[in-house]
Amino acid sequence: MHIGILTGGGDVPGLNPCIRAATEAALDRGWRVTGLRGGWAGALAVDSADPASVARHTVVLDRDRVRGIDRLGGTILHTSRLDPRDADGTDRTGDVLRLIEALGLDALLTLGGDGTLRFSAHLSALGVPVISVPKTMDNDVWGTDYCLGFATAVSRSVEAINALRTTVESHERVGVVELFGRRSGETALLAGFLAQVDRTLIAEAPVDPARLIPLLLADKAANPANYAMCVVSEGARLIGEGDDAERSKPATQRSDAGVGQRLARAIEGAPGGSGTVVQELAYLMRAGEPDALDRMAGMAFGLLAVQLLAEGIDGRMVALVDGNYEHVTVDAPLGGVKRVDVARLYDEGACRARLGRVLGMPMLLH
Repeated sequence: MHIGILTGGGDVPGLNPCIRAATEAALDRGWRVTGLRGGWAGALAVDSADPASVARHTVVLDRDRVRGIDRLGGTILHTSRLDPRDADGTDRTGDVLRLIEALGLDALLTLGGDGTLRFSAHLSALGVPVISVPKTMDNDVWGTDYCLGFATAVSRSVEAINALRTTVESHERVGVVELFGRRSGETALLAGFLAQVDRTLIAEAPVDPARLIPLLLADKAANPANYAMCVVSEGARLIGEGDDAERSKPATQRSDAGVGQRLARAIEGAPGGSGTVVQELAYLMRAGEPDALDRMAGMAFGLLAVQLLAEGIDGRMVALVDGNYEHVTVDAPLGGVKRVDVARLYDEGACRARLGRVLGMPMLLH
């Protein structure tokens, strides 16, 4: 069997451990493995009739090529954010199908977030043997309890929040830390809880600055060190602001400042307000090597993907369900978007995580 491996969307720690585990499991079975470089954009750039083009956009994955990559963040295959169904306004699904045939690929292993997973389901519906792997540090893919990159993003965030305390305390200000999470606030919720910040804003629960700011100022006054900390999901909504569509865009496409900056301005301009320290962690949340959990999940997902193909099973997404490694239909991500269960896990009045009971809850408190 000849399998192709592709990574799409944003990079996260855990992709390389998955690539290594899948490659070695395939090689153990005597299979060939080819990596498609640059995500779907790279795949569409291949001229299968030109050996130089094939060599530029693909890579033979052997034991030497994947040795030690599990210790690295990012993806050795590189990535892009292109859906072939909308490549410059053109549906180029047919070009992808022709490339798969030209390279002699018997199956695809696709690692990605929402866009990559949706196109993987599309290919599967067209008869291409596909196994997909969910990755996103927002952990918002429907059908799985866990996505690669989430644990490392939370760990990086907690470390940064606690490190920033020294500066915020020294200047006696309110610290505002903005984290990724446009649609889901799970990363912000868990990072804020673990770092024990004063208040946390998530994408699922609009907050009134007129209520939030007095809480933060009271937190600051009650702290002997005279500072407070607030974590904000980038998709959080401040009541009274304008167009939600503008705020839902990626940071590079927005015409205004992020929610962290906007909240900081409101804090400084409020009656009896305070100076602020604003930090957008952004890509630092996904930078660097994977933590232990993302290495474990990455390796397990890669092994499971190859095991399924070896059993003649495709059209599936590997997943973690109720603490167990499982597989679900490849179109499961189309079923919705995972969001924080506000009623169960968040106190909207206090703007912080609510953890009333632990018995029977999953480890990551989703």
